Amino acid sequence: MTNTPFANGRLLVVAFEGWNDAGEAASGAVRSLKEQLDVYPIAEVDPEDYFDYQFNRPVVSHDDEGNRSLTWPSVAIYGPSRPNAKPPESIAADAELQLSANNKSNIFLLLGTEPSRSWKAFTRDVLETVTENGITSIVFLGAMLADVPHTRPISVFTSSENSDVRSALGIERSNYEGPVGILSVLGQAAEKAGIRTMSIWASVPHYVHNAPSPKATLAIIDKLEEIVDVVIPRGDLVTEAADWENGIDALAGEDDDMTSYIEQLERARDTVDAPEASGEAIAQEFEKYLRRGDDKPDSGSAGDEPWRGKD
Repeated sequence: MTNTPFANGRLLVVAFEGWNDAGEAASGAVRSLKEQLDVYPIAEVDPEDYFDYQFNRPVVSHDDEGNRSLTWPSVAIYGPSRPNAKPPESIAADAELQLSANNKSNIFLLLGTEPSRSWKAFTRDVLETVTENGITSIVFLGAMLADVPHTRPISVFTSSENSDVRSALGIERSNYEGPVGILSVLGQAAEKAGIRTMSIWASVPHYVHNAPSPKATLAIIDKLEEIVDVVIPRGDLVTEAADWENGIDALAGEDDDMTSYIEQLERARDTVDAPEASGEAIAQEFEKYLRRGDDKPDSGSAGDEPWRGKD
C-alpha cells in the first residue's frame, strides 16, 4: 500500500450519528472498526453537559432476564489496548511508526450521537483527550443524502483543509458555505491545534434514506483503508451490501415511477463516469436534473447535504 500522511503516528477516526450520518453509513464504519480492533473506552462525555433530552431522548430496553434499563445519548473515545507508537514530543510532530496491514494498534475511534448544545466546550474536551493520547491525525467520516443510484458504486468525496494533506493525497478542499455539523467544528479546531485532518463522505441514495446503507458503509471503509494503509476486515458487510441492493431492486420492480427515476439517475451517473465525458456534457446532464426536480417521485426529502461530492 502507498504511504500517506495518515499512515504515520496515531490516528483518530470520527463518526457521529445524526445529521452527518445518512443511512448510518459513517457510524456503521466506525462500529465495524470497533468490532475488529482491540480497543477500549478511554474517555466518555457526560450527557448532562451536551445533550437536550427532548431532542436526543434516552432509550429504554430489556436485558435477557427482562430487566429494564435506560441508555443515554453519549459520545465515547476508544483507544488501542496496546498502542505501538510512542506519543510524539509535540502534537504536530510525526511518530516514527508506520501503520501497516499487520499493525492496527495506533487507531483510536470516536463514536456517538452528535451533541445538541455546548459545541465549543465539547470540542475542547475532545481535543484534550486527543492531546493527552498523542494523536497526530484525524479522519472524519460522514454520509449525505444525494441524487445517486443504488445500482452503481457509491460515490465517495474526500477533502482536507490541510494543504500538505491535499498535496500528498491529490484531494480537494471543500468550498461549501452554509450550516455545518459538529465534524466541521472539530476539524477546524484540530487544524488550529496542529493536528492534520481530512474528511471522507459517502453519497447515499435519497430514495432509500430510511434504511441503513451497508453499501455506503463498505465504500467508506474501502476509502479509509486506502488512506490509512491498514487492512480492515469487512465481516458480513459485503453480503449485507448485496442484500441491500437486491432489496431495493425488488421494491423498484413494483413501482414504475421509482424504476423510471432510478434509470434517470443511472444515465446521469454513467455520463459522468464515461471516459469520453467532457466537462460541458457533464454540466448539461446536471442542468437536466435541476429542471427535472418537480418530476421526482415523492420518496422522501434529500435532506441537508454538507456539500455535493463527485457523482
